[in-house]
Amino acid sequence: MACLTHHHHNHNNSWLTLTPPNANMLSQQRFPLSSAYRLEKVFPVYAMGVPDPDPESVLDGSDPIWDAVRGEAKLEAEKEPILSSFLYASILSHDCLEQALAFVVANRLQNPTLLATQLMDIFCNVIMHDKAIQRSIRLDVQAFKDRDPACLSYCSALLYMKGYHSLQVYRVAHALWHQGRKVLALALQSRVSEVFGIDIHPAAKIGEGILLDHGTGVVIGETAVIGNRVSLMQGVTLGGTGKEIGDRHPKVGEGALIGASATILGNIRIGEGAMIAAGSLVLEEVPPHSIVAGIPAKVIGGLQEHDPSLTMKHDATKQFFTHVAANFRDEKPSGAQGPDRNEVNT
Repeated sequence: MACLTHHHHNHNNSWLTLTPPNANMLSQQRFPLSSAYRLEKVFPVYAMGVPDPDPESVLDGSDPIWDAVRGEAKLEAEKEPILSSFLYASILSHDCLEQALAFVVANRLQNPTLLATQLMDIFCNVIMHDKAIQRSIRLDVQAFKDRDPACLSYCSALLYMKGYHSLQVYRVAHALWHQGRKVLALALQSRVSEVFGIDIHPAAKIGEGILLDHGTGVVIGETAVIGNRVSLMQGVTLGGTGKEIGDRHPKVGEGALIGASATILGNIRIGEGAMIAAGSLVLEEVPPHSIVAGIPAKVIGGLQEHDPSLTMKHDATKQFFTHVAANFRDEKPSGAQGPDRNEVNT
């Protein structure tokens, strides 16, 4: 399927000449390093946490994310010739970011009964007709590039980051869910869980500019809601508290940072710009711009920064355990004495 806009403009002489193995008919084909796409927003600016930009601010019909991906892929092919075929097939042979993403994810999720060609058709059919997803895939890749120091480039996020891949497959599954194609949406959820170890229900509502750092073990329930510019570390659970039905999962406000292995249970709200320390068990609502930690989690302080998800500072854990240690020293040891009988009976 063709991209929404596929007219290449030859405004410069930067070209890549690449002859992929087993592609004699494509030998000496040239690929321009820039493509023109009219975007509705300035993606890199918004993903950094600046408020939603003026719709009139348009990058003169360019797609800076896709241009960067292609430029990086060209350089990587020159540095590592052994990867040239892989980079050609995954990025340089495609006309736009949407097609490249569909190809990469389809090949990672394929199995003997769910072919890569079938998956790519599914992804392309959804993404190419959904401007919201087209916007989100760019905001998300910008988030990975800006916030994850292990993400060396846009290209590496697109090719290798399973947190990014899982998030984009969720976006496709979410669209399918609302089209009434729930069985297919659940099949994609299951396949992502098998391959990447990340379980996101297709009915969950997730905003833009999201970072799933590492991603392994992340579980996001059916009625969970995640605002824009949220960062979640590995092992995070947004779950229910039992067998209740209906709206039963957490609501995470914009700009929140949720530390590794944090568990948030029930239909509770995590305020905007809040920080959940690693390993915390959150059972009650968290005020905006506050720091919570512990089991069960308690408020231990406030935050000056607006969006901790953008700075990715996890100093709250140190602060919490220093606070706990100080309190522990001040308390009298109870020894091996059992609880008072009256306390047990009350």
